[in-house]
Amino acid sequence: MSERDDAPYELFYWPAIQGRGEFVRLVLEEAGVAYVDVARQPESEGGGVGVLREMLESELDQTPSFAPPMLRDGDLLVSQTANICLMLARRHGLVPDDEPSRLHANQLQLTIQDWLTEVHDTHHPISVADYYEEQREEARERASFFIEKRMPNFLEYVERVLDSMGGDWLLGHELSYVDLSMFQMIRGLEYAFPRAFDSYRHDVPGLITLIDRVRDRPRVAAYLESDRRIPFNERGIFRHYPELDAG
Repeated sequence: MSERDDAPYELFYWPAIQGRGEFVRLVLEEAGVAYVDVARQPESEGGGVGVLREMLESELDQTPSFAPPMLRDGDLLVSQTANICLMLARRHGLVPDDEPSRLHANQLQLTIQDWLTEVHDTHHPISVADYYEEQREEARERASFFIEKRMPNFLEYVERVLDSMGGDWLLGHELSYVDLSMFQMIRGLEYAFPRAFDSYRHDVPGLITLIDRVRDRPRVAAYLESDRRIPFNERGIFRHYPELDAG
């Protein structure tokens, strides 16, 4: 466990979407450590999206961050989702201490990040600067390929990992931060592509059981019922456009 003081972590992410920041939030919630979701705080209390923008545009003494999420702990500022999650996991007992396990966990987390990018590209296959409505036809084609080829490839891989580890969790017999990230990944797919995901559900029984286990963790369950959990919406990475779904 961490030997840091009791000062809360400061999470910097966009205030109205889950996005990549949600993977960090889930680790913080399961770890049971205090944190402030800065951009969601009132401006009168030093919060708001302006603070986030100022951090991205300022000249910092340390390595600048390219994009949120960012996590600050005193003088330490860390960015990139997989990087933040690994740091928190090592501090708060959500990854084994041995190097092979840590590397395996990071491998899985980076695979999830690749998967997440492919989900995003189903609704913005041409440009992130243009609206979905300006690339609707290209999105149909990209989503069709994702649903028919890429989604089952990723799902089969995760099921194979669970089988090979021989336990209840992705790293074997203990929960780790990658289980939390996988929970978010699957919940997002269920939201964005409910008909398509249902067509694959029976092929990944181990993964479905894993997601249920994560959901039932007391701290995770409390978080999901709280107002700290931002609902899925059509501004984030996981977006439900019925015309992109398939069954």
